[in-house]
Amino acid sequence: MALDLSDIKGCPLDRQRFTWRDLVQQPISKLDDDAFTRVRIILLNGLELEALRFQHSAARMNRDLQVPLAKVRRVEHHQATCINWLIGADHSPLETTIAYEQVAIEVTAAVAQREPDPYLAQTYRYGLLEDFDHMYRYSAMLDRLEGKDANNILQCYTDILPGRPTIVEHRAPEDDLRTPFDKNTADPLSKLHALTIMSAEQQTHNYYMNIGPLFTDPVARLLYAEIASIEEQHVTQYESIIDPTQTWLEQWVMHEAMEVYNYYGAVQQESNPRIKAIWERFLDYELGHLKFVTELFKQHERRDIAEILPDRLPDPIPFDSQRDFVRETLLAEVDMRAIGPDYMPDGEESEETIRYRTHMNSEGSPTEAVAEGYRYNPGTELNRQAA
Repeated sequence: MALDLSDIKGCPLDRQRFTWRDLVQQPISKLDDDAFTRVRIILLNGLELEALRFQHSAARMNRDLQVPLAKVRRVEHHQATCINWLIGADHSPLETTIAYEQVAIEVTAAVAQREPDPYLAQTYRYGLLEDFDHMYRYSAMLDRLEGKDANNILQCYTDILPGRPTIVEHRAPEDDLRTPFDKNTADPLSKLHALTIMSAEQQTHNYYMNIGPLFTDPVARLLYAEIASIEEQHVTQYESIIDPTQTWLEQWVMHEAMEVYNYYGAVQQESNPRIKAIWERFLDYELGHLKFVTELFKQHERRDIAEILPDRLPDPIPFDSQRDFVRETLLAEVDMRAIGPDYMPDGEESEETIRYRTHMNSEGSPTEAVAEGYRYNPGTELNRQAA
């Protein structure tokens, strides 16, 4: 069911208050909660962190907006804290990494199937196969470093198979830039999709950059360094599909609409009643943010909000296993490559990318080393060898 925005209400900004107990609540259970509850937690945390980054950037460039940005940003920060703290200490950093990759795979696959623009849909499929391979490499690391089966996190929703090999994902910067949508003609759903996936990938990049140096195992440190580099490429790719000619306020409105859109989808599909209550509260808050920012948009830009925002948001992104679609995409597009904004189904690549990749891998590839001789089966390698 779509959400009607023709008469936005939501909780007024001055009533959006928190205590420390609000911010730090009981975490989910690693094994007892459904994996898609964790998927929603990670995704929505990524959206909140993007809200913080965007609003800080906007404040540095817009003196007149600094006070309203600060007011909304404080609430976004507290929402992010509450959500991020829902991942408990029973998750090891590697298990949380597996969960991050599950988000990238399942959400991007769902978006790719619903995206109305064929070029943007291709972009999501292209990135999807790379995140799919990251899952495989990290699963091998989890097995070999901690003796754990990644499927305890994935709960049979997501396959553990090689994708487009990470060793060939390294591209020259110009080959990660895509053609942006046109803000005047793009479907609203395309705008919501682009901001959603960019936010999720940015959070993943930040997490790997923070967690990678904390490992003592030298292969794990190298593995995180290599995949973090690809995640930076993914952020570059997904932010480049967003029309850069949008004004700061136009982008702020779309960020708030994107958060409303995703919280609404989480409310509709959450299976844990306690977590659903959090999503309901934050949806009410985000509707309040959207109303607040649309008034700023009208005041400062003297434009009708209908120019950029539809009366009804599209149906939410489905939180379901996308296994069949991922398998089909893997078979059809694993050999696809990119030159500039164009996708090359025959594997053709630029000289710049070949030179860059050759040098980066000249002393070996951590993602190849960690998965050498590895083939996932239920249980761990030790369990398989004992059998």
